[in-house]
Amino acid sequence: QVQLVESGGGLVQAGDSLRLSCAASGRTFDTYAMGWFRRAPGKEREFVASINWIGSATKYADSVKGRFTISRDNAKDTVYLQMNSLKPEDTAVYYCAADTTMTGYHYWGQGTQVTVSS
Repeated sequence: QVQLVESGGGLVQAGDSLRLSCAASGRTFDTYAMGWFRRAPGKEREFVASINWIGSATKYADSVKGRFTISRDNAKDTVYLQMNSLKPEDTAVYYCAADTTMTGYHYWGQGTQVTVSS
């Protein structure tokens, strides 16, 4: 079992930055990949970014590439999402997730709201 708790969301203006954090517990953190997803109002949940267990490989959705950076600190059991140049269309609930078996994300946090005003 893995427990995930996100933090760092808030209300910002377009062009601002935010850093989301996701603290993990329950299993050895440096043995599984992590991802960030988001769900905007009225839309399906979508992939944002992912990082492998050691932090050497990352992937991004095209919509955030060049603006968002995913990273992890295995000593702190935490994954981060640095979000720069935020846009109103980034408004969503952001979720972190853990892929402990390389078959998909089976553990999810409760989400943190990010609202970007124009």
